Amino acid sequence: MSRLPLWERPVTYAAVGATQAGDLLDNAPAGYRPYRERVRVGHGEDRWRHAWTTVLSWGIQTRSGFRVDLVDAPAAVTDQTYVPVSFDPAGAPIASQVGAAADEVVFGPDGMPFVAPGSTALLSIPFGPIRVPAPARVVYVVDEPQRRGFAYGTLPGHPEEGEESFIVEQTEDGSVWLEISAFSRPANGLWWLFYPVLRASQAYYTRRYFESLSGPVQSPGQAG
Repeated sequence: MSRLPLWERPVTYAAVGATQAGDLLDNAPAGYRPYRERVRVGHGEDRWRHAWTTVLSWGIQTRSGFRVDLVDAPAAVTDQTYVPVSFDPAGAPIASQVGAAADEVVFGPDGMPFVAPGSTALLSIPFGPIRVPAPARVVYVVDEPQRRGFAYGTLPGHPEEGEESFIVEQTEDGSVWLEISAFSRPANGLWWLFYPVLRASQAYYTRRYFESLSGPVQSPGQAG
């Protein structure tokens, strides 16, 4: 399997999409450690747009020190990727709020293209004096009027197995929130030896993720 191109390798866990479960903390996939935290990152329309465009373009990863290299896949693969449809309370489909037509690439504030289901990326994570490769694939995208984000799953070569989601929501009072959900475990015996270090690293970068959305908004108008 290691000889396959990265875009063709399957994710390394079975419970794809499980970060969407409301009871994740109580009923995580067997053998995995669950995590969920929700933090207010600001208020207002400028903050909302800044937050969701940053999340959907890998911005919280790059602004936390990661390097993100996108992996090209044949058009025959990406064109057939399922893109979920959202529905309003009456059951009518909601048009995509991201602003991209099917054949249009939309970019975030840092110049990275927005994620799509099936997108594959090679993340390079600072880990002490070195960078650890962490390949991942986008397994679902949330695109609703006031709730947007995505989740990625681990690929072979990642130090962990599991899934992590990054969902931004604007509530009725204008507050903007980031919720991060995950379940994970070390990928192999070697990484189990470094499990305490992995846990500390996860906690550190999770704090960086929240901080990356609560800083200055580089857009006109009032920021939260």
